[in-house]
Amino acid sequence: MVARVVTQRFEIDMHSEFLRADLFLAMGRPTEAVRILERLVEAEPANEAALEMLARSYFGSAQLAKSEDALTRLVELAPANGWARRALARTLERQSRGSEAVSHHRMADALGAK
Repeated sequence: MVARVVTQRFEIDMHSEFLRADLFLAMGRPTEAVRILERLVEAEPANEAALEMLARSYFGSAQLAKSEDALTRLVELAPANGWARRALARTLERQSRGSEAVSHHRMADALGAK
C-alpha cells in the first residue's frame, strides 16, 4: 500500500513539474524549463510530450545541438510527427546545415505540418 502511494505521488509530481516547465517556457524562460525537463525525460525517456517541450526549450535557449538530439529522438519515437520534422529542419538550418534540413522539410510537408 505504501509503495502505491509513493508511486502516485511521484506521478503527480512529474505532472506538476511538466506544467511548471510549460509555464517557464511560456514566460520566455527556456533555460529554467530545460532544468526541469531534463529530469523528466531522464525519468521517462519515451514521453513524447516532455521530449517535445525539452526540444523547444533547447531551441529557445539557443542550445541547438541539444535541440537537434532531442528532436532526432522524437522523430525516432514518432516518425509521423510533422511538427518534430519541421522543428528538426529549422534547427539544422540555424546551424547552417540546410542541405540536411531538406529531407525533413519534405517529410513535414508530406505530413501536412505548418
